[in-house]
Amino acid sequence: MGATETIIKMAKENHGTVTTAMVVAAGFSRGNIKYLVDKGMLEKSARGVYILPEVWDDEIFNLQNRFKRGIYSYETALFLWDLTDRTPIRYCMTFPENYNLTKPKKETIQCVQCKRALYDLGIAKVTTPGGNTVRVYSVERTLCDILRPHSRVDIQIVAEAYKQYATRSNRNIPILSEYAKILKVESKLRAYLEVLL
Repeated sequence: MGATETIIKMAKENHGTVTTAMVVAAGFSRGNIKYLVDKGMLEKSARGVYILPEVWDDEIFNLQNRFKRGIYSYETALFLWDLTDRTPIRYCMTFPENYNLTKPKKETIQCVQCKRALYDLGIAKVTTPGGNTVRVYSVERTLCDILRPHSRVDIQIVAEAYKQYATRSNRNIPILSEYAKILKVESKLRAYLEVLL
């Protein structure tokens, strides 16, 4: 199998998406991607991200591919975990406190920065509506984040997220309580849990 067939096969196995990094890691040159784009067999979706022509563009995956240190959080995480029925107008990502936010802000990403100790807390992976895997804060971390004073998440979205969470069989109250303690939102969390559980 030649480079063309292999790269197309890689894209098909990855929900119609292939990245420059994947192609190079497989031992092919970037020129192979240019050839496939010129022939109309791949389309450029974002910098370093290519999709098959019949595939919908996965903006959530593309943004994280461009901003690898960004972790989906707040309303975007609620959306990805299916804890809200509202599609985010702007995607929200959390970055380490010393990260330069100029480029993500140009992409209209709602940027949040946090200390290294909190940045690594509760990172998980989830599948986007486009079928790709991205890094996101866990359900429990997200539920604590939206209670923090600077979160500015609409109170109705918060209440709905907690209602949805309370009905889940895989809810993890001990972890939720532990994160609430670390993120200093214990009393707010208690108020929600007393009503729902």
